[in-house]
Amino acid sequence: MLDYALLSALAAVVRTGSFERAAQQLNVTPSAVSQRIKLLEERIGAVLVVRGQPCLATETGQRLCQHVEQVALLESSLRQTLPGLEPEDRPVTLRIAVNADSLATWLIPAMARTEGFLFDLVVDDQDHSADWLRRGEVVAAVTSHSQPVQGCNCYSLGALRYVATASPGFVERWFPEGLSGEAAARAPCLVFNRKDRLQALWLRQALGSEVQPPLHWLPSSQAFVDGALAGLGWGMNPDLLVKDHLRAGRLVALEPSQPLEVPLYWQQSRIVGPLLADLTRAILATARAMLAPIEP
Repeated sequence: MLDYALLSALAAVVRTGSFERAAQQLNVTPSAVSQRIKLLEERIGAVLVVRGQPCLATETGQRLCQHVEQVALLESSLRQTLPGLEPEDRPVTLRIAVNADSLATWLIPAMARTEGFLFDLVVDDQDHSADWLRRGEVVAAVTSHSQPVQGCNCYSLGALRYVATASPGFVERWFPEGLSGEAAARAPCLVFNRKDRLQALWLRQALGSEVQPPLHWLPSSQAFVDGALAGLGWGMNPDLLVKDHLRAGRLVALEPSQPLEVPLYWQQSRIVGPLLADLTRAILATARAMLAPIEP
């Protein structure tokens, strides 16, 4: 039988990154936290925490932390349906996978419409965020996958509309005669990371062929906008982030008639559905108000 006092100490160390902050959270001494971790490691027969700045969980430690979080969520979900149980004395932490552009545009207002939760967000490409659900590492995800992950409910959110944007000076220099395969193969392009396929998808949509432009790697939604404004390169920016810049002429669309729409879905673990009901309603209402409708 697992000792949840010991597991709670492990989860606190991993969540806060230090024995001292974990001790403050648990209202015990750092020595007591250290003793609990040592005892748990002896019982499990494996190292669970890599001591450092910050402290990190080993693979086994991470699995145990996920178990603790899942148990806490299940207990909180039970409290929603069993009124005789005492209410929680502290907020529940929800670990959610989300793509960076949703986080930079519409997700924060949805999170702010809920109470009683703390959020632990994992940022990953929308084509890969569902993998976190499949591994049981998060309880919900904003994803491009419409097929429900096993054990999850799936809700349509809308489409995040992207526009290929660059500064007027960049367009004048690299695309003086308009968009073409030859020009696109020379013009520097902004890419978020190696999972980011939006620029390649748009080029194939706009030109009907594969193009390999020179690349700048900028793993930040705001850096994408700043890079385009500065004339560093062109990239696919969410319309929600750049519409004011487009209206003011600080940015221009390479091909105004060719936006790229990425359908998004909210997938959540069914087992904690009652606990996430308010959050799901806020997510759906906010996304459907800010995102474009998904074309059939």
